[in-house]
Formats: sequence, structure tokens, C-alpha cells
Amino acid sequence: MSRKIHWDFWTGITLLSIGVFTLFLIYPLFSLFVSAFQDPDTGAWSMQNFAHFFDRKYYYQSMINSFSVTTCVTILAVIIGTIVAYFMTLYKIKFKNVVEICIVISLLSPPFIGAYSWILIGGRNGYITRFLAEYGIDFPSIYGFAGILLVLTLKLYPFIYLYVAGAMKNIDSALIEAAESLGCSGIRKVITIIVPLITPTILAGALMVFMNAMADFGTPMLIGEGYNVMPVMIYSEFINEVGDQANFAAAMAALMVLITSTIFMLQKYIVNRKSFTMSSLRPMQVGELHGWKKAAVHLFIYLLVALSLIPQLVVIYTSFLKTSGSIFVDGYSLDSYRTIFENLGTAISNTYLFSTTAMVVIIFLGMTIAYLTTRKKSWLTDLIDTLSMFPYIIPGSVLGITLLLAFNEEPLLLSGTAAIIIISLIIRRLPYTLRSSSAILYQLSPSMEEASISLGASPLKTFFKITAVMMLPGVMSGAILSWITAINELSSSIILFTGATKTMSVAIYTEVIRASYGTAAALSTILTLTTITAMVIFFKVSGRHDVTL
Repeated sequence: MSRKIHWDFWTGITLLSIGVFTLFLIYPLFSLFVSAFQDPDTGAWSMQNFAHFFDRKYYYQSMINSFSVTTCVTILAVIIGTIVAYFMTLYKIKFKNVVEICIVISLLSPPFIGAYSWILIGGRNGYITRFLAEYGIDFPSIYGFAGILLVLTLKLYPFIYLYVAGAMKNIDSALIEAAESLGCSGIRKVITIIVPLITPTILAGALMVFMNAMADFGTPMLIGEGYNVMPVMIYSEFINEVGDQANFAAAMAALMVLITSTIFMLQKYIVNRKSFTMSSLRPMQVGELHGWKKAAVHLFIYLLVALSLIPQLVVIYTSFLKTSGSIFVDGYSLDSYRTIFENLGTAISNTYLFSTTAMVVIIFLGMTIAYLTTRKKSWLTDLIDTLSMFPYIIPGSVLGITLLLAFNEEPLLLSGTAAIIIISLIIRRLPYTLRSSSAILYQLSPSMEEASISLGASPLKTFFKITAVMMLPGVMSGAILSWITAINELSSSIILFTGATKTMSVAIYTEVIRASYGTAAALSTILTLTTITAMVIFFKVSGRHDVTL
């Protein structure tokens, strides 16, 4: 006898969740792969697009370049982030709270602003380039592989820092004391005890760095100059669409999905084999550095943070400079701000409107889906939990292409509308809020909900009056961080936008391409100050003084 479905609010949420993921994630991915295997001329099934990619070095070299720069960025970020986390966690560092806030700000600011800033600093007409040229010294080129490596490493090492710092706080000092009592000290103690304990965490952080570096579009587009990587190649082929290149771009996008999926699954396999739980009954004591070691560590950390913050400081400074056309001239002025409010005001309002709308939907879906997957487990909720992982491994530019391919014709024509940009933001940011909501729910005892129901409240009323209220502070703090990344989104927006739906990040990119550096700096300053303001609100809402991942 078949089991009768019990229709209630949670059944509706289950169906809604499956519908959202199916319509806006699975169906677009299916459209992407269908397009990738279609002959551009006849529409027949064919491997021609993939053969074309691997036949020409111009194309497959972009994959090699992507792996080269991404691997180097990941290695450097792991080394730098782990060293900073080690000293910041185990030793007294002056102005530690300020340093941590600066590190987080550098993480949450968009990397393409970093690329643009380094062009102003070390480009062909940059400040340092001109200064050194007066003394006959050539400043190393900021363009190509080296520039991409510099920008992305300074942008992404905070991921490793935040992950590793959180893990090191959970190491029990008894393990360290036992090692020291057996004669293990100094660098040997770090290599044989601390590093193995935090290896799973380092791998998780390295995956975040790798995925972000692999998917980044703005940095290599601005300063790559011939050093083509996959996201730039996909974008170029897709927007040109000369001779039906959309199918070829879809094939490259499909390859990126396969690459990132494979790396993600490999990382999950390794972490699952090496994972364990640490219970810090006695956290490691914070020590004191002395003499030259103290000076060297402080100098290293302060210089690193200063380099990380240079992009924000440069754009704020240059936004107040006078401009003549696209050239900065002597003197200060608010002309750049007048220009953007007169001509690009829509981009500013669009950014806040789209991101806030997306966050409202994300908070609702994140809380309700998290409740389903933690409190009402079934094969359907397990399916939803699995589907929610997919956006982790889809680069923004690829997501933009999948949505355009899926919703570019009737009956669901969304291309060119604000809705498609909001959907992309929801799909990309929902997993983060979903994971933080689930973590909060695991910390809340079900007994409080049971007590409410035993007193006559319905399960639905209990959720909204009890559970949701207890979840909200943690969910809101996570949503604020997601909102910050949403306002800085470029990879998918650059493919989905039209003149009426342009956002600030897209406007900054287009202004830099046009060499309108004054207006680009003014827009970047607004975006940077918005990020800092949102960070202050995050610290107030969460009651924390740091950000843990």
C-alpha cells in the first residue's frame, strides 16, 4: 500500500527547494552540456567543440595557464597564511585586532580592484614606475603571470589565515607539552605536531583559494595582457559569438565544471580520510617574542597587511584627484564623484537593490532548507543537501553562461532582466548561508522545540517563534558576509548585465577598460567603504572581534 504524502509547510519547502535547484541549477547545467556537445552548424551531437579546444595550442594553453597561476597562488597563499596564523595565534602581536580587521577587509574586497590599483601603482604610467624611471630604473612589469600572481596571492591568503587560525585555537596544549617533554621543540615541533594537526584545515582553505583563483575573471582580464586563462577565454569566445562560438564557449565552460568538480571531490576524499576532532580543554598559551625575532615577525606581518591594503588606499586617494580626460593632473577635485552620480547612479542603486533582494531570499531559503536537512532528514532532504554543494564548484562566469543558455528564449525569457542577476547571486551565495545555518541548528537542542509543541504551539509556529529567532543572529552575521561578496560580484554579472542592469563592479570594470580611472576610483571607493561599513555591522551583530570560517 502506498504511503500517503502529508502536505504541510515543510512539504512545500521541500518541493520549493528541489524546484529552485532543479530550475536554476540543474537545468542550466544540463543546457550547458547539451550546447557543449552540439555542432554549431547542424545542431547534431558532436565532439567537435572539444576536439577544436585540444587541437589548438591557443586554446588549451589557457587551461595550462589557469593551472599554473592557480597552483602557484594556492602554494604561496598556504605558506603565507599559515605563517601569519601561527604567529598571530601563538604570540602576542601588537594591534592584533586591527591587523585581523585589515586582513578581512583585503579578503572581502574584489580582486579586480586590486588589479586596477596595481596598474595605477606599477603600470606603464604608474606612480612607482614614473618615480623609478627618473633615476633610470625599470620597474618590473605588473602585467602577465607575475601581476596575476601578486594580486591573487594578496587577495586570497586571508582564507588560509582564517581557517588555520581557527584550527590552531582548538589544539590542546597537552599535546605540545607532551612533545616538548620528549625533547621535540622548535621547528621540529611545528613540523611533526602542529602541521599534521591542522592539515585537514589547510586543505579546506587551499580548496577555497584554488577555486577562487581558478574562477577569477577580473584580475587576468585587466592585467593578463596575453596571459590567457580559462575564464577570460570563455568570456571572450562567448560574447563575440562570431560563427556560433557560444557552443565552443559552452564546451570550455563544461571542461571547467569537470575540472573544479574533480578537484573538489579529490579534496573531500583526502580530508575525509585525514579528518579528526580536536577538543581543546586547554588552549595553547600565547607566548612573547623577544629581540630580533619580535621585530622580524612584526615587520613581516605589518608589511604584508600594508601590501594587502594598498589597493583600497590607492583607489580612495586617486578618487579625489583632478582628471583631464582619462589622465590624472595636479590638484584635488570631487568631479569623479559628480560624474558617477550623474551618469552611473543606476549602477550604484542596482548593486544595493539586487544584493539586498538576493539576501532576503537567501536568508529565508537558508534557514528553512537548513532546518529540513538537519531536523527532518529523509532521502529528499539528503538530495537537497547534495544539490546545495554544486554552486561551490561552479565558477561565476560559467554560471552566467549556463543561465543565459537556459533562459534566453520563451517560455522563460530572463536574459537581460534584473531577475537573472538576482538569481545568479542567490544560487552562488545560498550554500554559504545554508552551511552557517546548519551549523547553528546543530548547536540548538531540539528539546526547546519539543517543549513549545508540548505546550500547544504548532510545529510551524514553533519554528518561526522559537527556532528562527534563536538562529537569526548567527544567520544575519553570515548573511552580511554573503551580502558583501554579492555587491562585489563581477564574474557572472559581466556576462548577464545590460545597460539597465549594470552593477558597480561591472561599471568599475568597464570604466577601467575605457581608461576612465577617475570614475573607476570613485566607484571603487564607494564599494570599499560599503564593505568596511558592512564589516563594522557584522562585528556589532555577531558580537565577535574576528571572522572565522
